[in-house]
Amino acid sequence: MDGRPEPSQPLQRIKVGMIGLIAVVVLIVIASAIISSATRERPVTGSAQANLVAEIAATNDTAALGTGEPLAEMGVAPSSANLQGPAEEPR
Repeated sequence: MDGRPEPSQPLQRIKVGMIGLIAVVVLIVIASAIISSATRERPVTGSAQANLVAEIAATNDTAALGTGEPLAEMGVAPSSANLQGPAEEPR
């Protein structure tokens, strides 16, 4: 062997390089399309029901007027306030 490359070898290397470059670009385009479709927000369909919104707002207002004991409101700890009052003894 005399060490000189064949005349078609540089052309083959260029073709392989171009095919690899095109493959990488196609993969990037596909990944970008998948990511953009996953992060796109869906439009909200329908309208809000006025009575449901009013009920939720009223519930939130009454929940804000709690006893000042957040653990008791969540049911984690017993309340220190006696909400029922003293029990009457039977006569």
